[in-house]
Amino acid sequence: MTETARPCQAAQRTGEELERLSGAVERVTFHSEESGFCVLRVKVGGKRDLVTVTGTLPEVTPGEFVEACGVWRNDARYGLQFQARQLVTTPPGTAEGMEKYLGSGLVRGIGPHFAKVLVKAFGEEVFEIIENSPQQLAELPGIGPKRIASITAAWSEQKSIREIMVFLQSHGIGTARATRIFKTYGEQSILKITENPYRLALDIRGIGFKTADMLAKNLGIPADSLMRAQAGLRHVLQELSGEGHCACEAQSLMEQAAKLLEIEAALAAEALEREVAEGNLVREELNAQDCVFLAPLYRAETGVARKLSSLAEGQPPWGEIDMEKALAWVAEQTGLRLSRSQKEALRRIAVSKVAIVTGGPGVGKTTLMNSLLRIIGAKKMRIQLCAPTGRAARRLAETTGLEAKTIHRALEFDPSAMGFKRNAEYPLETDVLVVDESSMVDVVLMNRLLAAVPPHAALLLVGDVDQLPSVGPGAVLADIIASEVFPVARLTEIFRQAASSRIVTTAHRVNRGEMPEKLPPGTASDFYFIAAETPEETRAKLLEVVTVRIPRRFGFHPIRDIQVLTPMNRGGLGTHALNEDLRGRLNAAAEPRLTRFGSTFAPGDKVIQMVNNYDREVFNGDIGFVREIDLEEGRMNMDFDGRCVTCEFGELDEVSLAYAVSIHKSQGSEYPVVVIPLVMQHYTLLERNLLYTAITRGKKLVVIVGQPRALALAVRNRRASRRITGLAQRLRTFKAGSEENR
Repeated sequence: MTETARPCQAAQRTGEELERLSGAVERVTFHSEESGFCVLRVKVGGKRDLVTVTGTLPEVTPGEFVEACGVWRNDARYGLQFQARQLVTTPPGTAEGMEKYLGSGLVRGIGPHFAKVLVKAFGEEVFEIIENSPQQLAELPGIGPKRIASITAAWSEQKSIREIMVFLQSHGIGTARATRIFKTYGEQSILKITENPYRLALDIRGIGFKTADMLAKNLGIPADSLMRAQAGLRHVLQELSGEGHCACEAQSLMEQAAKLLEIEAALAAEALEREVAEGNLVREELNAQDCVFLAPLYRAETGVARKLSSLAEGQPPWGEIDMEKALAWVAEQTGLRLSRSQKEALRRIAVSKVAIVTGGPGVGKTTLMNSLLRIIGAKKMRIQLCAPTGRAARRLAETTGLEAKTIHRALEFDPSAMGFKRNAEYPLETDVLVVDESSMVDVVLMNRLLAAVPPHAALLLVGDVDQLPSVGPGAVLADIIASEVFPVARLTEIFRQAASSRIVTTAHRVNRGEMPEKLPPGTASDFYFIAAETPEETRAKLLEVVTVRIPRRFGFHPIRDIQVLTPMNRGGLGTHALNEDLRGRLNAAAEPRLTRFGSTFAPGDKVIQMVNNYDREVFNGDIGFVREIDLEEGRMNMDFDGRCVTCEFGELDEVSLAYAVSIHKSQGSEYPVVVIPLVMQHYTLLERNLLYTAITRGKKLVVIVGQPRALALAVRNRRASRRITGLAQRLRTFKAGSEENR
């Protein structure tokens, strides 16, 4: 391998005097999976020291051979570098290079140790044998059919992924999602992308419309094509659904799409007609406005309204209850005496098949629910308890003494069919379904859950309607209450034991628009506000509070017990920056380290699941810890509440560090200690229900660190935008229709 000074093809295009350089990659110092930019340390023939080469590649692995055309530059910070205008790789051609290549973790099932064994046994023919004669691997000790199958499958998959990467890179697109594209489309990936590149924005998490649009442009799809206009309309609606909306006013939708795509209004109108005709969108009058729904959200809303209306008909399965006798019996059984408001609430919900219990912390929702469950349990009713998250389900089980499941587990997700087993044909085996933390259930999941409720069963929804609405689209609990169709027990009385907690009293003060009460310095409390003048001071004080002051004074573990909840993801006090700061102080020495999709992981790190993964039964918002990073197998093992969950390196965009998480992601969870930064930088998100939700996540201690002005703004601000949904209207319409038919 020798370096030559002959010009290369790139010189013809740039007019520069370029040189050619070639050699074996010893180390990948940096590689961006999005842009492809890389910094390589290359062993070049005739040079004793390694050469630093910078350029762009879809993927690069130690051991590969690179050919580069470029120029030498003496960088003021990094020294002499070869800046490549063109950079291509070929598989390594030497035994040493092959060993490095196979041992890099690129091929699942082959790590550094086994790479050495393979190359020693087969020499420079090792690639040929893996691809064409894998049965020969069985000659090696400890290699059985299962491992051979794993290696050959990974080799074939990696080859296909590399082809996708090269295709994307050649059209100006980052390649970080190539693995997910392959898993979605398989061997048809490039064909499907070429036919309709906009499908990437619909099907592949992490690829947005702008990326797909750039690819479409590079593939020659005209800017005024109907395909592009239709995709743009769907994109606008999907972005709005990400903000919680189920629909958009039709004129506004067309205007937003026309502005985004820089197309004529007439083309946007034609695209809307086509999308409606093809069944992708549904157009309907909503609250006297012409609105457009994504078809799945329209079906979900109508499904929820129809099922709730039909469930409410008839008598509860437990029949009539002598409430005075029942209340006396419950008091004798539990030793708890209900307040007047709780008794009145119990009377209301005990005569209905569909009812709602709502209220803030410390108002007795759990006591009321337990009393009802005792009474109907005595009547031999089958009771099913569920909640949106694993933590909420465990908390429900602890407070009731009954089994509770996540909604996904109760519905029995089937990975092979990518759907729930429980449905109208195979309903839940229950007489009473109780859904706790129902404020965080979105309209799509609620539709799937209600579809599986048997017609005779009763439904009790429990939740705090003043918290943030669901992360997904809809405002189901709020809409059901607003419809005024079903009995609602709204509890407001704070009970004596809860009133002794400043977490509880402060949450209620904030919910009423009142500032937290000021206590004299040194007063023992479970709620504190630490003032800071600037974002920089806020950050410094927060880091000290989490890593030193709380552990020292209260004995809480800084990783297991303390959770930082922040309004934003970006900025110096956003999740990204705080996670790096906190990991640097709490888990800096852990090895091995792995970087994927812009995040670095190491054993002991706290992580959060960012999307629902039904195969692994981990869901959006679940928090766990990294157990082990297996470079040999290309997998990361995590502990989610005592259960080991394995994630392949190519799917680590589903996971993020969780020393700090957004307040939205914390819904349905409780933590021993919550620390909340509040600064004016968060201005656009400083709203009362956001702060209220964050405070109510803390069980034993809540600390707010930040600017007093920011706290005051959050308490005062109730501008939370109303989500565009149609559920309340549909429920009222169904009720009116039902009454007319009587």
